[in-house]
Amino acid sequence: MSPDSAQVSVRLAQEIEASGPISVADYMRVANTAYYGRADPLGAEGDFITAPEISQMFGEMVGIWLSDIWLRHRPATCHYVELGPGRGTLAADALRTMQRFGWEPSVHFLENSPALRAKQLQAVPDAIFHDNLDSLPTDAPLCIVANEFFDALPVQQFILTQAGWRERVVVRGDGACFAALPGVCATDDLIPEQFRDAALGSIYEICPDASSIMQQLSARLAKQGGVMLVIDYGYTQPALGDTLQAVQHHTYADPFTDPGQLDLTAHVDFFELANCAKNSGLLVAGPSDQGAWLSGVGIDQRAQILTASNPTRAADITAARNRLVTPGGMGTLFKILAAYDQGWPQPAGFGL
Repeated sequence: MSPDSAQVSVRLAQEIEASGPISVADYMRVANTAYYGRADPLGAEGDFITAPEISQMFGEMVGIWLSDIWLRHRPATCHYVELGPGRGTLAADALRTMQRFGWEPSVHFLENSPALRAKQLQAVPDAIFHDNLDSLPTDAPLCIVANEFFDALPVQQFILTQAGWRERVVVRGDGACFAALPGVCATDDLIPEQFRDAALGSIYEICPDASSIMQQLSARLAKQGGVMLVIDYGYTQPALGDTLQAVQHHTYADPFTDPGQLDLTAHVDFFELANCAKNSGLLVAGPSDQGAWLSGVGIDQRAQILTASNPTRAADITAARNRLVTPGGMGTLFKILAAYDQGWPQPAGFGL
């Protein structure tokens, strides 16, 4: 265990000893805050790789998609906003593409990690950083991109026991490990009616932070105009299941071991995100499979152009395209949802 991880473990252990078990959500929040604050976790040398790091084509497709909407609506001005922009790779590729269409919006990043902010400035030197949503500009429409942002937000978990539904809480385990167990308070009222008589051991998840953020951004779009694109792995209808997972060095690990050194994520509830947008008066497109959306906005044509310009890289370009698009991998695991103000045009790529 590293010194940084030991500090996180000690902090969590002390909190549990002083106040009793903590929720899975609180555990995940503490662990991920430490994890993203310590270093850049991306790339082959890190713990995981995201779509923009696989190929420039991904960010270019986002740029084409946004440019298409902008060209059809032509707002006097518009701000590009990205939530959790990683190394800034997606933004750099998207903005370069948007510039070709004559569009150069101001750039705003919601990012709290000092390590990642440094990388993002290298990729997008003019980026303006925000610690929270409140400081995002209010004077013009927003074009918001959230790629693998919502999956890192803390989830609450509820488990069905012989005594009824209980929230899962985290306790001290053996050695430096932690463990998740059912809590003592009844939570049946928090479970949708359709799931209350599920099999014993069933787990139901919610992500209050995701709902709150989506509500705030949807209210902004309804007031200011604009569009939001959410890209993540998740599910499109209410469901049961334990989706909390940890990754270290591109390998799955125990989420309750070595907090602060593992990337903790959970699947995104796209049904809930869509409802948050609709409840604010926005229109929604999708969710669609990532592969279908990328094909719909032109990744195959872009791959052909790149191959023609770089014939020695043909195999790499094809492999990257396949990794992003094909079923059984990112093409179907990842979903894409668009939410947009009613005065804005229907977005491309969703088969509308």
